[in-house]
Amino acid sequence: MTTLAPETAAPLTAPATAPLTAPPTARLVDPELYATGDPYPIWRWMRDHDPVHRHEAAEYPGFWSVTRYDDVRAVYQDARVFSSARGILLRPRAHGEDPGGGRTLALTDPPRHKALRSLVADWFTTRSVRALEDAMRGAVRDVVARAVELGECDFVTDVAARLPLYVICRLMGVPAHEQEMLFALTSRAFGAGRPEDRSIAHQEIMGYFVELMYRRMDEPADDLVSALVNGEVDGELLSEEDVLLNCDNLLVGGTENVRLAVSGGMSTFLDRPGDWERLRADRGLMPAAVEEVLRWTSSATHILRTVTEPVELGGRLLAEGDRVVLWTPSANRDERYFTDPDVFDLTRRPNRHLALGAGEHFCLGAMMTRTEMRILFEELLGSVRAIERTGPEVPVRSIVVNGLESLPVRMTAR
Repeated sequence: MTTLAPETAAPLTAPATAPLTAPPTARLVDPELYATGDPYPIWRWMRDHDPVHRHEAAEYPGFWSVTRYDDVRAVYQDARVFSSARGILLRPRAHGEDPGGGRTLALTDPPRHKALRSLVADWFTTRSVRALEDAMRGAVRDVVARAVELGECDFVTDVAARLPLYVICRLMGVPAHEQEMLFALTSRAFGAGRPEDRSIAHQEIMGYFVELMYRRMDEPADDLVSALVNGEVDGELLSEEDVLLNCDNLLVGGTENVRLAVSGGMSTFLDRPGDWERLRADRGLMPAAVEEVLRWTSSATHILRTVTEPVELGGRLLAEGDRVVLWTPSANRDERYFTDPDVFDLTRRPNRHLALGAGEHFCLGAMMTRTEMRILFEELLGSVRAIERTGPEVPVRSIVVNGLESLPVRMTAR
């Protein structure tokens, strides 16, 4: 049996007082909680009283909830004992296993994960990201100008979603004249429409990448799709289905973090206009502000791992095959690790949040995500005089991602 010994962090502040009566922890798998309720009191109680909590099987398979920072980080750091290959998200039992298991970047374990990652890693290095900065800034200026011209717009779809999609499309080799079509499809696939409409849009996206994959087989280019089509893992080309699954993985991963973090961050700044003006006056605060927005929004609500051998975690004995759910927003509000975690602090240092993961599966696009967020906020501060709400924001109804579906605003040029 493995005994997990997470790195210890001395408490920086006393844990918040929590009721002795257990809250309805089963609600954590109810999307309605995230759309209209507040999961944070539940997580706070769990951190204080039951940090590795057992959920028995119901709609979802049975699993362990992990809510403290040290325990979440320890699981991330041990890819051997806590595997990604059987899926990284809770799936209803009726849906069976994740078809991407063992085949995509997010759902593979070492050593295959390292080999897959090496096929695409060069596009996400610091050097590559810096080479894209001018193009990103130009794209953001166009996006902001269009949003200002609209008068009232949805900040989520009209601003926050556009830069990350532009960047990932460029990296994947999507021609400029096809990017608007793909934007429309992704807006439908990840939007608030009917499930059947979202499913149809997702199928159309996959159909588009089938065509692009065949184009790159005939005419390779310097892009991510070509790298997947022509790269080898263990001396073999990826299957066509594996190429498509990884394209889907890159598209979602390359857009969701930034869209949710920027829109959630903007909502926070609208609630705290003093912080926005402080950032306008002192751009040197931007790096810390980006990290705090990432911690505060924690766009990945949960990540799943599967135990490969008996292990002790947080005083609990976990068996081989057990599922472990890491609640990222809870870890990033852990009073044992962060001073005043329920306070949004532009100057928070250190800020070693887990919004982008840790260990083997630390977000491949972390540098890109931070750069896109910085540029978006810088351009908004520089070219927009005022941003005001024009209607209520709409949270995402999901147990998978944390953030906003819609944020109606009016933007006024400087």
